[in-house]
Amino acid sequence: MIAAKSKEHMEATNSPQRKSLEKLRKGGPERRKLTVKIFVAAATMIMVGALAGFWLTYKANVIKSELEPVVPLASELKSSLLDRDSLRASGFVQAMTQHTAAAREAAEDPLWTLASGLPGLGLNLRAVTEVARSADDVTNLGLVPLVHVYESLNWDSLMPSSSGSSLEPIKAAAPTLASSTYAIRISSDRLEAIDASQLLDEIAKPLKDVRGELRQASETLTSASDAASITPRMLGAEAPRNYLVMIQNNAEARASGGIPGALAVLTLDNGKLELGKQSSASDVGIMAPTLPVDPQQQQIYSTRLGKYIQDVNLTPDFPTAASTVRAMWEQKTGQRVDGVLSIDPIVLSYILKATGPVPMNGPELASVKAAGLPTELTGNNVVPTLLSDVYAKIRQPELQDAYFAGVAKEIFSALSSGKGEAKGLITGITQGAQEGRVLVWSADSSEQSVISKYPLSGSVSGPSVSPAQFGVYFNDGTGAKMDYYVKRRVQLVKECPADGYEHTTVRVTSTNTAPANAEKALPPYVTGGGAFGVAPGTVQTNIIAYGPVQANVESAMIDGQKIPFAPYLHANRPVGVVAQQLAPGESKTVDFRFGKIVQHTEPDLVVTPTVQPVKEVTLPTKNAPCG
Repeated sequence: MIAAKSKEHMEATNSPQRKSLEKLRKGGPERRKLTVKIFVAAATMIMVGALAGFWLTYKANVIKSELEPVVPLASELKSSLLDRDSLRASGFVQAMTQHTAAAREAAEDPLWTLASGLPGLGLNLRAVTEVARSADDVTNLGLVPLVHVYESLNWDSLMPSSSGSSLEPIKAAAPTLASSTYAIRISSDRLEAIDASQLLDEIAKPLKDVRGELRQASETLTSASDAASITPRMLGAEAPRNYLVMIQNNAEARASGGIPGALAVLTLDNGKLELGKQSSASDVGIMAPTLPVDPQQQQIYSTRLGKYIQDVNLTPDFPTAASTVRAMWEQKTGQRVDGVLSIDPIVLSYILKATGPVPMNGPELASVKAAGLPTELTGNNVVPTLLSDVYAKIRQPELQDAYFAGVAKEIFSALSSGKGEAKGLITGITQGAQEGRVLVWSADSSEQSVISKYPLSGSVSGPSVSPAQFGVYFNDGTGAKMDYYVKRRVQLVKECPADGYEHTTVRVTSTNTAPANAEKALPPYVTGGGAFGVAPGTVQTNIIAYGPVQANVESAMIDGQKIPFAPYLHANRPVGVVAQQLAPGESKTVDFRFGKIVQHTEPDLVVTPTVQPVKEVTLPTKNAPCG
């Protein structure tokens, strides 16, 4: 046994490996050779690492230098598109494609791709790669086709006129807009999926900026794509369309703007615009029997919603108001319209700024010319003329109605004759839509499903309503035209969260700026003359506040004093209603406190469009101090 072990020991001692180790230990040539090999290998690894680091740094600088010019180029592209300069737009997008292609090529370098698999650093490299790829996809798959389509459009020929307009380019552009929108949305989704919390600040911040730009671009293009998909049909490309136009009078407040005093049927036939039958709310009269309305809204706003055309928009939900007024119009006239459009005198001022002055020459105006009203209306004088002067100078309501009808006819005639520059008209109507002064409802369910995605629909529920939306709406209780003199400010005050819920106060400050002697200085038709129990010169307003879905309206105060109020529910949103009176010169503040708010997103505020500019009415959200 011992002999066997000794033999094994001797064999192990005499093995080649053992002999090599012995030689190295003794400092022989083999040891020196192996040392050199190890040194060379280590030096090579260091050099390769250094070269790799240098190469990655070089590629990072290439990506950075190629992507940096894209942002200002995109801004220039947007500007040139707004200016309708297709040649400049084409040049900008071509330059963008060159930069994004170079950035993508650098980000898809083999060594860069290999390093992207490393822990830590790899996350950042992959994020940069996604940004470069997205930029290239957005430019080539989104912007290049978009600019090409834009070049094919003649904006002036697209505007409605007495001879019609060319709607084929819009129909032809719809598929390209849809594909461009899809490409940008997919790129946006890819970047949104990146976990920025694990990234270096140098990469996380630009990523955040790019995400914001892509979200905005995606929203804008989605809107354009949706518009292209339904606009030709709505303008009568397939068959003539009749729309009932409501001109809301802001001097007598209603939740969606003002009392619908003037009514007219607008016919669109392949872009050809004609103003047909005109009427007024008083001509339509009382509905008997009263039309049925949603029970929740009837509880808040009474059966007047379905009884008087003047009151269909006591509710802020325009689809309800529009479908009701359509039914009333059909019942009284026998004419079934395809939809309802709503504008106010402020929108008319935007239109007149694009068309220029419009003479008031119609035969309907002959009987009121002697009243001393302007012989032509402009963007500057149309609002005070329609909301104030007409009542001071024309005392008979039937002549006031005739004047409004004549004004509408002359302005729409100017539009149908092609008067006005396309860019200005589009800008004005867009501004009106953003301010809630232009509202659209279609009786076609497929068209309405698209419209309902946007504030243009005037909906209080559905896809157009943001998760944490608050609404403040005004309904006149004076029975007169005193809202012309009321100045309002509305603000959200965010309180400290409690028990996992948000709490927000909706603050509404109103001031009656009517003259102290309003009872004598203003016509009875403006003050109401006390007909509805409100002293002449005093303004009574029902202030309605909506909170987000599932929240509670907890209390109401006037000037810091708690008051009883009426709480309701509409479309699963809490609603508070307070009646307020203001004597001339008087100012009051109403606070509605909403609690149990489950949404943690930034709150959004929608307010009845009044005579005032919207930016004067809606103040920035205020954060109450926590402590």
